[in-house]
Amino acid sequence: MKSFTFTITDPEGFHARPAGMFVKEAKKFPCTTTVIKGGRCANASKMFTLMGLGIKGGQEITVETEGEQEAEAAAALEAFLKANL
Repeated sequence: MKSFTFTITDPEGFHARPAGMFVKEAKKFPCTTTVIKGGRCANASKMFTLMGLGIKGGQEITVETEGEQEAEAAAALEAFLKANL
């Protein structure tokens, strides 16, 4: 399992457009990706559960990848978050 933490810098938080793009990026890999915020977690391949976390600007999330290509997935998702949120 690979994991990293990231602080959302976008003042609007993790809203629909970047969430949809994040889901699309996560689905490129065969591993399971989970986003964790404040003790709650969501499968990163399901946009509505991800949006249900209510991630706001300035909040910290943890992204965990587990399975085949987990390292590549973690690197790609971290790069996505840095570029978009």
